[in-house]
Amino acid sequence: MPVAPSVHFISGLPRAGSTLLAALLSQNQAITAHGRTSPVAPMMIRLSSMMAEGEHATDFTDGQREALLRGVLETYYGPERGGIVLDTSREWCTRLALIERLYPAAKVICCVRDPVWIVDSLERLIVRDPILSSRLVPIGQRGTQHDRLEYLLSREGVFGYAWRVLTEAFHGPFAHRLVLVDYQKLATDPLSVLASLTRCLGLPPCAYDPTNVVNPDAASFDRALGTPGLHTVRPVVTLQSRNCILPPDVISRLQGGMFWRKPQATGQGARIIA
Repeated sequence: MPVAPSVHFISGLPRAGSTLLAALLSQNQAITAHGRTSPVAPMMIRLSSMMAEGEHATDFTDGQREALLRGVLETYYGPERGGIVLDTSREWCTRLALIERLYPAAKVICCVRDPVWIVDSLERLIVRDPILSSRLVPIGQRGTQHDRLEYLLSREGVFGYAWRVLTEAFHGPFAHRLVLVDYQKLATDPLSVLASLTRCLGLPPCAYDPTNVVNPDAASFDRALGTPGLHTVRPVVTLQSRNCILPPDVISRLQGGMFWRKPQATGQGARIIA
C-alpha cells in the first residue's frame, strides 16, 4: 500500500516570496512544492460543504469525512506519495483547525513582506500590460491607479483578503501552526531561511543553490490570470531596490503594518523567521 506523504502548507501574503520559496525547496528531491496556488484547498472546502449540508449530511461519519478530505490531497499528489508535499493556497490560513485535525504534524509557512512593497509590486504587474487585462482587478476598476489600489486593498482584493486571513490566523488559537518568513530575510539570506525551515519542519538536508532558481510551471497559470510575470522568479536570489510608484496617501495608509517585526509578535505562538 502506498505511503501517505508528509504534508506542510504555504500561505501568507501575495508578492511576498512564496513562489521563490517553493522553487528553492523544490531543489530538494524529497519535496514536492508548487510555486502557484493548487486546487486542493478549494476542492476540500467544497467537499466539506457538501458533506455538512443538505440531504446527505447525515450519511457520513466523522471518520469518513476525514478520510475523504485527506484523499483529495493525497490523490492530487499521488505520484509523490511517500515524500514531502508543500501545498500552496491563501485559503490555508482560514483552515487551520482542519489542518490540525487532518495533519497534526503540519505547519503553514506564511510568506510576509512590507505591505507598501507588496501593493507596489502588484500595481507594477498590472500597469506593465498597456491593455490592463489583469484579472487581479475587475475591468470596471482598472481605469485609474486609485481605483486599482482601492480594489487590491478591499476585502475582496488579492492583498486585502490575504492580509485579513493572515492577521486573523496570527492572532487566533492555532497560531502555533504558523511559520512566518519575512521576504527581506529570504531575499538577502536564503540559505539561513532554508536551514531554519529544515529544522522547524524536519525536512531532509539538501545543498540548496540560490544562484540557480527555476519555476517551470508558472507561465500558463499567469496567462490565465491575464498577469504575465505573476509567478516568475529570477534565477539568482537577490533583493532589488526600486522607487515606489504608489501615491503618498496610500503609502501612509500602509506604513507600519509589519506586525511580525514588533517585539510582542513572538508571544502569539507563531514561529518568525526575519
